[in-house]
Amino acid sequence: MHKKPRRRRCRTSSSSNISSPEEASHTRNRRLQARLRFARFPQRKTLEEFDFAFQPSIDRKLIEDLATLEFVADGVPILLLGQPGTGKTHLAVALAIKVVEAGYQGYFTSAADMCAAIAASYALGSFDHKIRTYTKPTVLVIDDVGLTPFSQAEANAFFQVVNRRYEARRATIVTTNRGLASWGELFGDPVVAAAILDRLMHRAVIVNIRGKSFRMREHQALIERMKKEVGSTV
Repeated sequence: MHKKPRRRRCRTSSSSNISSPEEASHTRNRRLQARLRFARFPQRKTLEEFDFAFQPSIDRKLIEDLATLEFVADGVPILLLGQPGTGKTHLAVALAIKVVEAGYQGYFTSAADMCAAIAASYALGSFDHKIRTYTKPTVLVIDDVGLTPFSQAEANAFFQVVNRRYEARRATIVTTNRGLASWGELFGDPVVAAAILDRLMHRAVIVNIRGKSFRMREHQALIERMKKEVGSTV
């Protein structure tokens, strides 16, 4: 009894399983835009746009080293100190956008909004869910620490975020217009403030900006331009 010969199945490549370079690029861009929307950056900022000549106190080489994103893998905190308008938020957002463009997850929040949201979640019974918003992203930007003092519940919320990110070795970028020595007053408890700084300053990169306000420069330029315009019409 002869066996029937088996039919060989020809393997044909399906074009539906092969992405074109254009499709792959579109997919990457779509995912990037989704990460940027999730991050909630107030503006798109880049390091190339930053005027380092106006802020000579900033070590440009240090910022360029941070832009290599080694701080992300090591979970290194970054503290940006300086008066309002000196470019702290610009640098924080520009670095965080680089992190997101590299495929990681980022998130931006003001210190006041973050602490208020977490403090409110205690009463609502949603603390475990809410705090993940701030502890899960690869990099978290906490902006404007020091604009307003914190209540006891808000100070505890801030500590919870910083401590959990520290233990998970996730990078946190903080901007503040207050000297670190005044954080005890800011958080209403020197012990809580010391615990927060202990986590933030361990292996941290600290950038202390001693310079004038970019916004005041723009304001002064506007005044000078208006004076010239008024003078030319007299």
